[in-house]
Amino acid sequence: MKTFKAAILASLIAAPAFAGGYAEPVMEPMIQPEVIVEDTSSSSAGILVPILLLVLVAAVVSAD
Repeated sequence: MKTFKAAILASLIAAPAFAGGYAEPVMEPMIQPEVIVEDTSSSSAGILVPILLLVLVAAVVSAD
């Protein structure tokens, strides 16, 4: 009788562990980041400002 009570107690304690059953985990899809491609400007734009500054300084120096 002692083992019968122990078996019933063990089955009552273990029952909630099996209540939900096995559910396979759901994997979320990987979201790839959006790639933004920007056109680069021509390389002459980088030299344009220093040349204009040099012409401006030359004009100011020659005016004196």
